[in-house]
Amino acid sequence: MDALWPLLLFAAVFAGLMIGYPVAFTLAGVSLIVALLGSAFGAFDLSLLEALPNRLFGAMGNDTLIAVPLFILMGVVLEKARIAEDLLGNLAGLAGQRPGSLAFAVLLVGALLAASTGIVGATVVTMGLMALPAMLQRGYDTRIACGTICAAGTLGQIIPPSIVLVLLGDQLASAYSQAQLAQGIYAPRTVSVGDLFAGALIPGLMLVGLYALYLGWLAWRSPDRMPHQGPLPTSPTHGGGVKTCQAQNVRPASTSQLLKALAPPLLLILAVLGSILGGIATPGEAAAVGAAGALLLAGLRGRLRRAMLADAARASTRMTSMVFLILIGASVFSLVFRGFGGDDVVHAWMSSLPGGALGAMLIVMLVMFLLGFMLDFIEIIFVVVPIVAPILLMMGIDPVWLGVMIAINLQTSFLTPPFGFALFYLRGAAPAHVATADIYRGAVPFIGLQLLMLIILSFWPGIATWLPRVIYGA
Repeated sequence: MDALWPLLLFAAVFAGLMIGYPVAFTLAGVSLIVALLGSAFGAFDLSLLEALPNRLFGAMGNDTLIAVPLFILMGVVLEKARIAEDLLGNLAGLAGQRPGSLAFAVLLVGALLAASTGIVGATVVTMGLMALPAMLQRGYDTRIACGTICAAGTLGQIIPPSIVLVLLGDQLASAYSQAQLAQGIYAPRTVSVGDLFAGALIPGLMLVGLYALYLGWLAWRSPDRMPHQGPLPTSPTHGGGVKTCQAQNVRPASTSQLLKALAPPLLLILAVLGSILGGIATPGEAAAVGAAGALLLAGLRGRLRRAMLADAARASTRMTSMVFLILIGASVFSLVFRGFGGDDVVHAWMSSLPGGALGAMLIVMLVMFLLGFMLDFIEIIFVVVPIVAPILLMMGIDPVWLGVMIAINLQTSFLTPPFGFALFYLRGAAPAHVATADIYRGAVPFIGLQLLMLIILSFWPGIATWLPRVIYGA
């Protein structure tokens, strides 16, 4: 009977989310209702809720999480400074008149924006407004064009610095400490956001390589679906109240134009990521450098206006508030779930799975992939990871490898129908004649490539663990 309460709690929360109630309030409200119900039946001790204020205070004072609003601000400012427009226009001009050239330009811009902003929505919408009309006017297959833009936009989930990796690093640090203390290790080792950044760098670049190979194969096999004739993208314009993209023939970008477009984001990436990997700055300090650098870059380009700053501040506040409200709700859920003995139930279940640690890892990855069809990555990180990560780490799973595997798995949640956020973002930015079904079908091959990357990483964990060991010697 005791094992039914954690299942009832999880099922009730899941039902509330599916109905459409706000995530943060569903997590907290349903958890408290089930706790009161469990107390009435003698299955829950309400005195456990007295620990909630300390947990929330600890979350709000977490030094690692300070990086979240600063990274969000950096990404929003870069998006509003139209860095993507400059990059895409110059890279498309450099690619010239070759089959698939614009698709490769979109992929490269997505990778560069991933390493400088880490915000999926801004990247997908910007490239959807700029590149998609130009690709369609060139004669690109609609599915290929939509799939390329969605996939390139989601690279911000795995290429550091990434909000996903920051949140995962915080959760895995706590889980790793719990796992070692449960094993009687009272001087536990730690895992940091910097470890995850280093671990995700090579897999992220490999994923870009898989995308490029796929696009190259398409350009070679079906050049008629990725033709080179036609217009190149220029800056979006406003017409009739709707932001659209005008496309026209432009000259190939000169070396000076290309350097002018590439140098600022590359220097920003070096300053932020290099300072973290080099041990010069904490994630919060590096995020502050990134936010200040983004504002400086916007000012140098003459795009730092009062209205832009106000818009960036509002957007950053909204996104940060959403993240931390979900964190508060997830803290309530986690406390109640453990109060019902849910962690013991999950531990017993996972320990009984065939295949030991690898079998448990496979099941967890499958569950997260399926949850990605319906839940946001923030919900999965704050709700599922604290439950399963300590158990997997106690089984001997490497924390960096686990974090990178989870990050790539969560990246698929942005592309999986029906609730993939990248699909929604592109649907809002795409021309009306682009069918939603084409957007969904275009994402499917890239979902397959992400799963292939997971398989590669599962057979060769050293792809994720080698660089952190080289940098940090652990």
